[in-house]
Amino acid sequence: MNIITREARLEDIPQIQVIRNAVKENTLSDPGLVTDRDCELFMFERGKGWVGEAEGQIAGFSIVDLQEKNVWALFVHPDFENKRVGRKLHDIMLDWYFEQTKEHIWLGTSPQTRAETFYRKSGWKEIGVHGKNEIKFEMTYDNWKDRIV
Repeated sequence: MNIITREARLEDIPQIQVIRNAVKENTLSDPGLVTDRDCELFMFERGKGWVGEAEGQIAGFSIVDLQEKNVWALFVHPDFENKRVGRKLHDIMLDWYFEQTKEHIWLGTSPQTRAETFYRKSGWKEIGVHGKNEIKFEMTYDNWKDRIV
């Protein structure tokens, strides 16, 4: 499967919302908690976003927040799981982030999920707890730069 990654555009937000609400893990208790304006703010004012396209549609997205130095979102539609969409979005996001700053980046994710396994395998280090029992992970510039590709 050919996966194309590109910078997210304003007109991608409706499909980004569909993907965010289609996931089976790390679900939102209330889909209204993340608005289109939130997506716009994080993608264009606070950081940057990317989408992964496969089979002519958006299969996943990632958004990084430079202000809080964290991964705001990385989600793949269930129909496209295990097809390297998440890996490509993760890598392009971190490459860009570390081109902007050498500051550590963090993220939170629910324990005992595929996301937890993905981040551990990607070199993220568990550093504590975030929010309501999420695992807090951190990636340093040196760990990212020195990773085995």
